[in-house]
Amino acid sequence: MSDTGTPKNGTTSAVDQLVDAIKMMIATEGLSVGDPLPSERELGERFNAARNTVREAVRILKAYGVIDVRPKVGAVIVNRQMDAVLNLFSFQLTLTRETFMDVQGFRRLIEVGVADALIAQCTGDDLARLAAINDSILTATSEEDAAARDFAFHAALLSIARNDTVLAVYRTMEPLICRLMRTGKQTDGLVKTHEAHAEILEALARRDRLRFQFYMSEHLDQGLKYIDGSVAPPPARTPDHQQEGKPTDA
Repeated sequence: MSDTGTPKNGTTSAVDQLVDAIKMMIATEGLSVGDPLPSERELGERFNAARNTVREAVRILKAYGVIDVRPKVGAVIVNRQMDAVLNLFSFQLTLTRETFMDVQGFRRLIEVGVADALIAQCTGDDLARLAAINDSILTATSEEDAAARDFAFHAALLSIARNDTVLAVYRTMEPLICRLMRTGKQTDGLVKTHEAHAEILEALARRDRLRFQFYMSEHLDQGLKYIDGSVAPPPARTPDHQQEGKPTDA
């Protein structure tokens, strides 16, 4: 490629051309995560590009989450494209009722919908591991720490379904979910989160799908009161909700 500088008449800039060329090089040469990229000088010679063009292309690839520049090593290939997008989205995200409902609606589709798979796959060891993660929430040292442990519980719960695609999709939402989880994580919030998780685990241990779905749905709605103060508290309920007609089968 030639270093043509600023694009004219809608043509692609030299930097964009180089970014595309480097991405093509990574794909065609079979480079993978952890492999080093050629040095800036080598890239310039290989693609006949000016030093400033190479540096700008490397900066863009880093922002895209394709490479990471490390001391004494140089540019190394990584796989953080989704993280880069979600971190930007999370930074710009305004915590509103609509945002909460959107994210929790996504979670409900997965975490309530996966009930049958969890009940079929769950073991005693799984329940013990989840209980330990849940107990650790009570000793969190900050809202960020509590949110991280809360997310770890839900991710570990989903992992029981043995569906790598579902878990991978869920994990891509971690920055957004953790931001919502940080709301209300004061002392009473920690206790309520722990209690809600314990109810979910009890339902799972009993292989009670309807009870699991009810408690999970209720738990996912819990945080809305910290965002929208006008939301009325939920009506009182008893553990015998099924006898009262709750929950309905989703």
